[in-house]
Amino acid sequence: MTPLPPRRSPWTATVILLTASLAAASAAVGFLVLPGVQGQAGAGVWDAICRAAGVLQAPPGAAPVLGAGFRTTDVVVTPGMMDGATPASVGQGATLAMQCATCHGARGISGADVPNLAGQYAPAVFKQLRDYQSGARTNATMGPRAAGLTVQDMRDLSAYYASLPRLSLSAAAGPAPAIVTGGAPMRNIAPCGACHGGVAAKAGSAWLDGAPQAYLQAQLEAFAAGTRHNDISQQMRNIARNMTPAEITQAARHYAGQ
Repeated sequence: MTPLPPRRSPWTATVILLTASLAAASAAVGFLVLPGVQGQAGAGVWDAICRAAGVLQAPPGAAPVLGAGFRTTDVVVTPGMMDGATPASVGQGATLAMQCATCHGARGISGADVPNLAGQYAPAVFKQLRDYQSGARTNATMGPRAAGLTVQDMRDLSAYYASLPRLSLSAAAGPAPAIVTGGAPMRNIAPCGACHGGVAAKAGSAWLDGAPQAYLQAQLEAFAAGTRHNDISQQMRNIARNMTPAEITQAARHYAGQ
């Protein structure tokens, strides 16, 4: 015997009707009433949906959105960015590096206030060379040097410098300052060591131990002032502008002392 279908509750139709009415009323308020109250009457349905989702669109006749007014990095740090480096890259990079030795030293250890490149992460060297070439990072010496390099040249140089032994770490450097090990969370400052070693290392970030203090301090001050702007997603500018002058000096002195 075929069972009878279950009897529908008399409240089912009422609940469905009330739900549909509430949805229609909400849509009317959101798309018709509120735009009128906010002086946006006549906006299209799509504009109303975008505003309801928090996506604001420029009104007709609005001034165009202006760019930054300067070049920013176009380098995307990926696991495969150094795939073009071959076993021969170190030798080829050594030949290319002869023109870099005046400032960065014959074995990547500088005697001036410029970075030591010996043992530097290859992606970090590659990124900076690309940024100098594109104009995202400017320097009167490095810009012309990088201008004539091919992508393979930059990979070869990066592989060469990465292969060199780093400076020996100093046992007398003392404890790292709080800005390096813990940052300042209330000011949105991550620990320096979270990207640059000591706590962890972030792909594309530079190894800083042993770098000249004057160079490190100058770069942090440039990030803080916005005159250096080749950091991806502005992370260094956001951090440096929230650091105090004392913290900038402490961080630069610590890494130089390593």
